[in-house]
Amino acid sequence: MTPRVLSIAGTDPTGGAGIQADLKTIAAFGGYGMAVVTALVAQNTRGVRSVHVPPPAFLTEQLDAVSDDVTIDAVKLGMLHSPPLIEVVMAWLERARPPIVVLDPVMVATSGDRLLDAQAELAIRRLCERVDLVTPNLPELAVLVGGPEATTWAGAVAQARTLATAADTVVLLKGGHLEGASSADAVVTADAVLPVEGRRVTTTTTHGTGCSLSSAMATLAASGLSWFDALGQAKEWLTGAIEHGAELEVGRGNGPIDHFHQLRQHVPHLRGTNSWTARAWRDSEPIRARVDACEFVRRLGDGSLEPDRFAWYLGQDALYLAEYAELLAHAGELAGTPEERAFWEHGSDAAVEEARLHRTWVTELPEPAPATRAYLDHLHATARRDGHEALVAALLPCYWLYADLGRRLAAQGRPGHPFGDWLRTYADPAFLEAAEAARSIVDRVADAAPPDRRTTMAAAFDASMRHELAFFEAP
Repeated sequence: MTPRVLSIAGTDPTGGAGIQADLKTIAAFGGYGMAVVTALVAQNTRGVRSVHVPPPAFLTEQLDAVSDDVTIDAVKLGMLHSPPLIEVVMAWLERARPPIVVLDPVMVATSGDRLLDAQAELAIRRLCERVDLVTPNLPELAVLVGGPEATTWAGAVAQARTLATAADTVVLLKGGHLEGASSADAVVTADAVLPVEGRRVTTTTTHGTGCSLSSAMATLAASGLSWFDALGQAKEWLTGAIEHGAELEVGRGNGPIDHFHQLRQHVPHLRGTNSWTARAWRDSEPIRARVDACEFVRRLGDGSLEPDRFAWYLGQDALYLAEYAELLAHAGELAGTPEERAFWEHGSDAAVEEARLHRTWVTELPEPAPATRAYLDHLHATARRDGHEALVAALLPCYWLYADLGRRLAAQGRPGHPFGDWLRTYADPAFLEAAEAARSIVDRVADAAPPDRRTTMAAAFDASMRHELAFFEAP
């Protein structure tokens, strides 16, 4: 059954937080999302400008309109703003009695400013007693228990147990505000603490993380998972969403997370400009423009290139391909899956065959030119120093750039083109398919890599593109 999850919260017109983030999260976990608006918020990634709160009676009308018609499997509560709104929600919970209620107590801004007055804070404490799970951050947890903000894991656990005991509820303890290389969360009751470890992500794309985590917990619980199992799944998803948030390029402040990062990995047309390789290709546009403008490439395309220059180029390419084949085989040895291993090994065999064919165009192999040696030295150094992720990124341009050039230059071909057979090799559907497969593999590797490794991958890809340009400029 598809979980039907209702978000009761404020809005965010930029889509990163509030009910917009809730609905995206519910959908990301396979639920059907519904939304009742408590406040209309004029905000963006840089802050809140103003808040408009509709009358409490209208909130009642919204809530009753949903529950009179739709079976609700779970409710997520977000921004409730003031005691009258909190009283409306508590009265509705008593009438509707949804089976699962998760409260994200929006009480303290990122700046540390208190968002609610004393009366509203008391009402939120009472509301904690009516819900199944409370998901405060550490400043909010401190307000709920009437103490200073915890600065250690032990102190945070103690406060979470105090709240769980006082409200007779379950607390999701979030450790993101604490220092350290890791970032643990925990499901806390009066009697138990069940931690879930996780890596810390250094980024500014954290807008809406609290909204999204609480919505994920509500949806997963409505799907039948325990709080502990739900936290494990939600935390893994959220970490990836945070890591991929910058790829959305939304806003100039603290950007949103990417709620659908997992979907984009499996649907090629959704990867679009958000995939790692698409961004790398876009960033390489100035280099590719110089490749297109290169005299050698232009005359190769129109067939006016001198045969001896083409023969020299092929000799250098044959030298390059011999070592490139070894590097492809090494990438296969380091591959994480049998399919990836098979791809790189097949590519190595193909490079050996390609080098053999190149030699048939030249009478004698030359010595490696400086540009050839520099390119190969870069690939070897990347393999030795930077590992598998950077190596596959560095290998990709020799697939992708040649497929792009081959497709476009072959289209210029005329009958009797002196280099037509060679150009059509790179415009062949099999080679274009191999280039796309290489791109997909590099995207999967990038998706699984931490941010610092993706940075290294980008540097390796960029360096290879520059070496490709130097290779074309050498003859």
